[in-house]
Amino acid sequence: MPYYAGLKDARYKPADRKRIVQGLQRLRDGFAEQGIPTRSATDTLLLATWNIREFDSGKYGPRSADAYYFIAEILQRFDLIALQEIKTSLYGLQTVRRLLGSSWDYVVTDVSLGTSGNAERMAFLYDTRKVTFSGLAAEVVLPSSKKATPVVQFARSPYLCGFKAGWSQINLCTVHIYYGKGVAVDPQRLAEIKHLANTLKKHAIDMQSGPVHSPDGDDEFRENLIALGDFNIFNRDDVTFEALTSAGFRIPDGLQEIPGSNVKHDKHYDQIAYLKDLNRMTATGKAGVFDFFDYVYRLEQDEALYAALFGATKAKTFRDWRTYQMSDHLPMWCEFRIDQSDEYLQQLLDG
Repeated sequence: MPYYAGLKDARYKPADRKRIVQGLQRLRDGFAEQGIPTRSATDTLLLATWNIREFDSGKYGPRSADAYYFIAEILQRFDLIALQEIKTSLYGLQTVRRLLGSSWDYVVTDVSLGTSGNAERMAFLYDTRKVTFSGLAAEVVLPSSKKATPVVQFARSPYLCGFKAGWSQINLCTVHIYYGKGVAVDPQRLAEIKHLANTLKKHAIDMQSGPVHSPDGDDEFRENLIALGDFNIFNRDDVTFEALTSAGFRIPDGLQEIPGSNVKHDKHYDQIAYLKDLNRMTATGKAGVFDFFDYVYRLEQDEALYAALFGATKAKTFRDWRTYQMSDHLPMWCEFRIDQSDEYLQQLLDG
């Protein structure tokens, strides 16, 4: 659990401590209200993806202690989280890890130095009591082309890492796809999603970190491949979404009908998709996005308070400023069952 004892520190005035604690209590009530299951010890895995805006660039003022505690509280609800938009400074990531406690760890990329990379990193944050890092960590680079024109690489190289949880071996590829123009179908965005989906599909068998596998990948040790993160997909009817699904990626049932993952709920930027089918893990049907602004940095109840404390409305409106404290994306999550004991025993019985 997060390191709440830090709130007893003398640097927190009683009013500050009360404000943060009440926000934490509302968030904890909100998990149940919005249907996020309680984490189990062994049976299930709660997988999430979250683009935490400008984490942590200090744009429009530094994040407050409130924001770090609230972000940590949300993260601790899940077992394994893919994070996007980690900035050059790792202060924000290191701060929430400290709040989460010694059982949590992370794997993080270097900084994207290209002009379109926006000086960002991507990371996986996970609870080592449930999840083990396999040692596989790689950036996805597109193969060279036989044509004279050089292959255009991703603006931010997708990051692929291997993990083990329960009976399942999982290779996760987190992305922050190029945004470009604010239209549903930007050519470079579409090209990146196509290249990603087809490359992962073609080379999935080569990305394994576990035991020796058969050429067709159908052996019992086959690892699951899940792509997740910020795809900047506007709508499920767009060709950008079709580029993902036509390559064989499937969206868990529980995520197919949810509203958008941005704060306005009108864009389907974030996705979690697995390739073909799952091995030794099954989606439970429980999935969604968590709207934290129902509980913290609320428009009507909190605007005057934060404006007085931090000058929240000086640089931007409170509605925008709060997205630089929390995010303009909502965390997306999906629950998977990772205990396959019953199925395995039945297979043994059936011979």
